[in-house]
Amino acid sequence: MSSAVNEALDTVYLATAAMDAHGVVTGWSEGAQQLLGYRPEEIVGRAVTELWAGETAAEAVGRCLAGRSRWSGRVVLCHRDGHRVEAEALAHRVVADGGATGWLLVSAVAREPRSPEADAAVRAFAQAPCVLAVFGTDLRLVRANAEMEAAAALTEDRMRGMRLVELLSHPESEKTEEGMRRVLESGERQVLEAYLRVPGESREHAWTISLAPLKDRTGRVYGVCFAAYDTTRRHQAQGRLLLLNEAGKRIGSTLDIAHVAHELADVAVPRVADFVGVDLLTFLDRGEEPPSGPLSGPITMRRAAHRSVLPGTPEAVVDVGALDTHPESSPSGECLAEGRAILYRVTDGLMVRWDALDPVRAARIREYGIHSELVVPMRARGVTLGVVFFARHRTPVPFDEDDLLLAEEITARAAVCVDNARRYERERMTARALQRNLLPRRLPDLAAMEVTSRYLPSETWAGVGGDWFDVIPLSGARAALVVGDTAGRGVQASATMGRLRSAIRTLADIDLPPGELLTHLDDLVTRLVAEDDPEPPGVTGATCLYAVYDPVSRHCTLASAGHPPPVVVTPDGAADILDVPNGPPLGLGTLPFEAVETELSGGSVLALYTDGLVQGRDRAIDEGLGALCEALAQPGPSLDALGDTVLRTLLPARPEDDVALLLARARALGPDRVATWEIPPEPAVVSRVRREVTAQLMDWGLENLVLTTELVVSELVTNAIRYGHPPIRLRLIRDRALICEVRDASSTAPHLRRARALDEGGRGLFLVAQLVQRWGTRPEVHGKTIWAEQDLSDD
Repeated sequence: MSSAVNEALDTVYLATAAMDAHGVVTGWSEGAQQLLGYRPEEIVGRAVTELWAGETAAEAVGRCLAGRSRWSGRVVLCHRDGHRVEAEALAHRVVADGGATGWLLVSAVAREPRSPEADAAVRAFAQAPCVLAVFGTDLRLVRANAEMEAAAALTEDRMRGMRLVELLSHPESEKTEEGMRRVLESGERQVLEAYLRVPGESREHAWTISLAPLKDRTGRVYGVCFAAYDTTRRHQAQGRLLLLNEAGKRIGSTLDIAHVAHELADVAVPRVADFVGVDLLTFLDRGEEPPSGPLSGPITMRRAAHRSVLPGTPEAVVDVGALDTHPESSPSGECLAEGRAILYRVTDGLMVRWDALDPVRAARIREYGIHSELVVPMRARGVTLGVVFFARHRTPVPFDEDDLLLAEEITARAAVCVDNARRYERERMTARALQRNLLPRRLPDLAAMEVTSRYLPSETWAGVGGDWFDVIPLSGARAALVVGDTAGRGVQASATMGRLRSAIRTLADIDLPPGELLTHLDDLVTRLVAEDDPEPPGVTGATCLYAVYDPVSRHCTLASAGHPPPVVVTPDGAADILDVPNGPPLGLGTLPFEAVETELSGGSVLALYTDGLVQGRDRAIDEGLGALCEALAQPGPSLDALGDTVLRTLLPARPEDDVALLLARARALGPDRVATWEIPPEPAVVSRVRREVTAQLMDWGLENLVLTTELVVSELVTNAIRYGHPPIRLRLIRDRALICEVRDASSTAPHLRRARALDEGGRGLFLVAQLVQRWGTRPEVHGKTIWAEQDLSDD
């Protein structure tokens, strides 16, 4: 016989005997000696037929073993002392050494009375709360406890002598037997993990299998102890934790509501459900405030996402993006009204009710065999956002309370992300609305230049920035161009941008030179930072470029506070970057802002922009400036077409940053539209000046303005002679308005006051203010200019 068979004979729990193909006993165990009384030396070598009783041995052997490889049943044997012994026996055909076949006979031993301690050990084995079994060195079962019997759905007697692969036909059984072999070879324990369905169970279970060697007093391994623990709940708990961890990583990767809904569906299918539908309330579409109070009545929601284990998601009643109205008594309606998750086991009674409420959805449930549903409200920070529908039809196991808790947790995490996206989108919409109201809605129609603008808010999650631009008409037919960029994003950046734009308009209205204007703006930013932060203000990141163009002199004066330089395109198409001294960003208050003056020939284009146009994650600012110059140098039919070309050439489909672009084509006022007089500081010259002004107006065809202009010129020139300092200069500009300017070297500004009845003077500026549409004072480096405008729109 093989060594495995011989080792099996030594077991103390079984009566085992081996015989060859001729029926000669070749092995005899201690258990067999206890059962029949024969010592090994008395029976080995004898015919096994001598042990049969009740019928001839030949008949017994032929009836039981002929033509079989395995037999079990009840036999009657002869004890050594002559009495009969009835026993349950199991016979296995085995292959002996050299290829010969034989039989291994196994029967339970009639044990002698044990001590209480031995009985307790036997009972402990039988009643152990885990699957417990003993396998011999031939990997055949020797003993099994009650849990093993329940797991295999067989009694110990039926299992005895069988291998594990014979008990459970599953790949995991083969892996376990391999582990048993390693235990027998190494004498060391093995721990395995298996996931399989045992007989009588409707779902697979997770098992932790421990294999330990059984050794006699000499240390010889004579078997393997097999212990299996049902770790399904622990395995499921670990799976839920892993799924929640994955949900935390995958859900909310962007601040896009639809994308978050798709991420939720992707995480939940198929590990939680066979079908998932995400329906969101329609207030999210419009960026409105959420509804107050409990939701009741028919509820309309939009399908944001769905997914199924079946291709094409055929279970879905509505398409993604479509609206669907849920009756008050529907699962979704009940879930939202009660504000809690609901588990449904689909029954015939429930289907009758759903047929009446929503026959289309009920038909889909029948068609695809949906047997279990979870409906979970999506809520975050006290706001109801929608509902998530989980269903099973391919997974045979229905949802349980643990699945409900898992679905609630995943939905809660997604709800926070949806609410974050909602808040972000609402802030983004608010910031955009604020920007639309703060940025110029319509650029002024100027004689000094033709102007067009472009503004593109960022399309990324970072949100709306604080870029802005403005075009401000100034006295003397001049115009100011402004482009700025405020640090930060969102409503705060837009509000700061609005404050800076208002401040610039106020400072421009008093005709401050560009460098001085930026100095005042820098002081304002410093105060704003100090108001927001009690600590000393740091770098704010706000930048600004301010330019003033005079169409009479064709001079353009520019000053920069940390802003990218402008580009000038000459009439012949050459594009060059202007060398403007780049001062510090606003809010530092460390250095003065230096202005530079350049001359623009008629037809030149001045381009002002923010850094989002020329700088990006994959493009340095120098490279962007080169691309901008190339784009501006391309001829176009109009200034608007040129702006479109610049954006199309330099920007991706989704700009990473806000972009502001201001293009201005310079115009020049020729000598035929400007008249200048140098005025001696003598009162007698006033009458002569009036006559010359009248003659000039007649040449321009402005006869109807003669009387008003004579009075304005008389008052302004007289005041300059009386209160100012020479040199004094009078200038008339015929633009879309008739502009009268009187300049003198005194820096003292006049004040409008109301003269008393007996006062001899003080009425000049008051009269001027009543006769013209606009008037004011413009400070200059040496002196001041008083100006007055009369509209020519009716001429």
